[in-house]
Amino acid sequence: MKDDESFLLDDPARLKALAHPMRRLMLRHLNVHGPATSTTLGELLGAKTGTTSYHLRQLEKYGFIEEIPERSTGRERWWRKAKGPRDMRLPTPDQLAPEDRPVLAEFHRIGMDEDRVLFERFPEAYRRDPDWAKGSRGLGRMTKAEFQEFFDAYIALLMKYSHRAEDAPPDARPLHIRLFALPADED
Repeated sequence: MKDDESFLLDDPARLKALAHPMRRLMLRHLNVHGPATSTTLGELLGAKTGTTSYHLRQLEKYGFIEEIPERSTGRERWWRKAKGPRDMRLPTPDQLAPEDRPVLAEFHRIGMDEDRVLFERFPEAYRRDPDWAKGSRGLGRMTKAEFQEFFDAYIALLMKYSHRAEDAPPDARPLHIRLFALPADED
């Protein structure tokens, strides 16, 4: 699969692996800060090493992270984010069996909780350095086909200007970037 191709995360087991708050925090840390051990992650997240080890193995099982064998020694295992598609899309509820839909709902709930924290951090980040904190709010009128085209163009733009950590220029920073849209006439 090419780097810019979209990947539908419609395997309920893989989706469930990402619908856990601890795993999401660990994966985010590996994405932003690079490799870590279960001990390091446990200290950062206030969790026991056994707990972080279990969650790291779950992330590894479903291909989201990988061990760094050349850096691991004895019982100390180093982990990094696995290479994979950068455009990972979620299934619609009708693409999942009814019994798997609660996992998708939980995935969205956890994600929105994370996003609320980011939104609360935004005013201070903007005050500190408005060159690194941007926001936009708007109202658009689109057909369903135009909205899909808009979303695909947004993802293409994100892929065009985003670098993988190993390919990023020295002055590149990791940025939280969010886009969500919902009908305005259902208020």
